[in-house]
Amino acid sequence: MLKKVTVSTLAKRRAAGEKLVMSTAYDAVEARLCAVAGIDFLLVGDSVGMTHLGYASTLPVTMEDMLRHTAAVRRGAPEAFVVFDMPFMSYQESEALALHNAGLALKTVGADAVKLEGGAECAPLVRRMTDAGIPVMAHVGLMPQHVQVAGGYKVVGRDEDSAERVLADALAMQEAGAFAVVLECVPETLARRVTETVDIATIGIGSGRECSGQVQVICDLLGLSEFTPRHAKRYLEGGSLIAAALKQYADEVREGSFPAPENSFR
Repeated sequence: MLKKVTVSTLAKRRAAGEKLVMSTAYDAVEARLCAVAGIDFLLVGDSVGMTHLGYASTLPVTMEDMLRHTAAVRRGAPEAFVVFDMPFMSYQESEALALHNAGLALKTVGADAVKLEGGAECAPLVRRMTDAGIPVMAHVGLMPQHVQVAGGYKVVGRDEDSAERVLADALAMQEAGAFAVVLECVPETLARRVTETVDIATIGIGSGRECSGQVQVICDLLGLSEFTPRHAKRYLEGGSLIAAALKQYADEVREGSFPAPENSFR
């Protein structure tokens, strides 16, 4: 049995100078493998739309999608710290809707926290959520749910004005009660500045080495994605290995060598 990870666990590890490790997980199998590997916490990301559901972006992902996948992750890793990624338009329409949906994530599928994209403009909502007992992970810098407004996936914070906004957004999220903030695709020097300024954990993705921890998409780590972004590293060519195994299975069925006597009942 693995020991249950909590917000306090993560805070203690950060205070001790330990780098925090986060990975996405979208089903019970992935969750169990991450937990056994010692991943500190799991993000059920709205990236499931692109990795598992075949969408071109995260925007079509629904609350129902996220609840279903989070429930599977929770069943696969009961002791893990699981973060529920609030999908597009699940929290932007009204505070009441946001609280309702975040509450569903904790009450019905066992998430430990929610994550939402947004800067200082979302601070009142984050404060309301944390006051209601909902732990919130913030997300600033590149925000995939804003990709159509931004005109694509771009590094954020290269000029002074945008760098100041990223820092201000992170500070606003801390003040509102967020326990951590994801920094996506900001320059490493800015990520270091944010990390040194705030008192909460910074979790980088495409933001260099100076954050409190890192998060990556599991399909990129395992080589299951056709395209690997610059900020990711393929630790396994899983796609090629799986395809080869499936081809061997198909070949053996067609040639009659599978099932063999040891795979049959008498």
